[in-house]
Parts: sequence; structure tokens; C-alpha cells
Amino acid sequence: MEGAEIIFTLPILGIPVSETVVNTWIIMGVLTLFAIVSTRSLNRIPKGMQNVAEAVVDLFNNFTADTMGEQQKGFSPYMGSLALLLLFANLAGLFGLRPPTADLNTTFALATMTFLIIHLGGMKKKGIKGYLKNYIEPFPAMLPLNIIGELAFPVSLAFRLFGNVVAGALIITLLYGALQSLSGMLGITIIPVFQAAIPIVFHLYFDLFSGVLQTFIFVMLSMVFISMAVE
Repeated sequence: MEGAEIIFTLPILGIPVSETVVNTWIIMGVLTLFAIVSTRSLNRIPKGMQNVAEAVVDLFNNFTADTMGEQQKGFSPYMGSLALLLLFANLAGLFGLRPPTADLNTTFALATMTFLIIHLGGMKKKGIKGYLKNYIEPFPAMLPLNIIGELAFPVSLAFRLFGNVVAGALIITLLYGALQSLSGMLGITIIPVFQAAIPIVFHLYFDLFSGVLQTFIFVMLSMVFISMAVE
């Protein structure tokens, strides 16, 4: 599987825009459009798309409160936005798009956001002195190991998501190539019989099941570590 292609270059600035960025813009556009349309005319008794939007909001509010505690419910907008972005990014392969999460830049950026929230939240809750004190516990000699352990979190979080998504995309790509070769060997080139039927099962696992699972793991780990930092 090749890296993300450069789709175009911004004029004047000369900044290359990759396939990852374009696909992320598409996902953001879809989510933004849904948010605008579903809340355009709010009714006291929800119906239609407003009902769906409120159900999604309630889902993440309850999930955040159950996982992090009622007092940390304020993190639900971030967790909900993170979960929706990751879910659509992981499922992009079902719609013929290269998953943005198959690019380490995306996963590392999202992991870095969680990393900053963890430590900024810890400073706000415990104060800078109390926050820094954690790094010399249980004794000062642990300072280097504690720092390494903290820095390892966003790296492991980013690579876990990236590795699972890119591995699934790579297997699907190899499968299509193998089936195309098989069709050629059997002389079936007009109608892609094998490519149309066999990959469905693999798409259901690698794109759908694995995509949902990796979204849940990433968000759950974010919740757990943020909750630990602000206790």
C-alpha cells in the first residue's frame, strides 16, 4: 500500500495537500452538514434528523459520564467529536476512500490532542506544583522513567490505531490484486466475479468491525487517561 498521494498544491503558498487531508475535509464536511441540517430548526419535541442528533449527543454524554464520572461530563463534546471523526475515518474504505487514519500524521495528531488535554487537565486540577510532583513519585530517581512513560503514551496510541487500519487496508489491497490475477488466469476479465463477491466478508471485518473497534479503543483509552489525570 502506497502512501497518501498529493492531490494538489495550494497556490502562492506552495503547500502540498495530500489525499489524507482531502478525505479528512470530506468527512468534516459531512459531519458539519449533518450538524447544521439537524439543528437548523429545533423543536421542543424532536423529530426527524433532530431526533438522531439528540440521540447521538445523549449517547456520548451518558458514555462519558459512565466512564469518566458525572463530574467529568464536560469532556463529552471532545469525546463525541473524536469518536465521530475516527469512526467515519476508519469506515472511509467502505466508500472507496483511503482512510485518513491509515496515515500516521492523522493518528499522531489526534493522539497529541489527547496527550495535551491529559497534562493540561492535570495541571488545572492539581496545580503545576502538584502535577510535577507526580513525576518524582514514589522517589526522585523515577523521574526519567516517568517522563519516558508519559511520552510513550501518544506514540503507542497513534501507532496502535495506525497499524490496525493500515494493516487492514493493505490486506484488502493485496486481496483485490490476487483476485484480479485469478480472474485473468481463468479468462474472466469482462465481469469481475471474484472481486465483486469475495472481498465483502473481508470488508465487513477490516473496515466495519475493526474500524468500530479501533474507534472504541482509542476513545476509551483517551477517557481513562484523562480521567486519571484530573482525579
